[in-house]
Amino acid sequence: MLDRPVYVTPKGKADLEQELEHLKNEERPKIIERLQEVKSGGDWMENTEQMMFEDELAFVDRRIQELEDMLADAEIIKPDQDNSIVNIGDTVVIQDEYGEIETYTIVGVAEADPTEGFISNESPMGRALLKQPVGREVVVEAPAGEMKFRIIAVK
Repeated sequence: MLDRPVYVTPKGKADLEQELEHLKNEERPKIIERLQEVKSGGDWMENTEQMMFEDELAFVDRRIQELEDMLADAEIIKPDQDNSIVNIGDTVVIQDEYGEIETYTIVGVAEADPTEGFISNESPMGRALLKQPVGREVVVEAPAGEMKFRIIAVK
């Protein structure tokens, strides 16, 4: 279990559950089968293969545990009817100080994908936008320096 909730949309939770089932029911059994085949061979070249499969199994086991922990602490983001303040699950339209318009959806860490416009509630941008009203100017502290944005709309 994690020490804080993992915010996910219903689709995000379903995606995590699907990944978990795939790892448990398909990937892990395949790796174990290949590992057993290599172990039964006994030649030194296969020892390198054995180590590779053991590493792969350890990676899959860690990911399974991570997914189980996330799902145990999952808190489903419910659609918010208040479009005057930014909340987790909202899509936010912002304008930077140069007039460029950007659109992001605020999601939990498990679903964040900035290249697709999904930013984490724990990211600098997500933290700056959360609980702010439409029209507010926010300052984001980023590695590249301070950036200013105005919240144009919340959907």
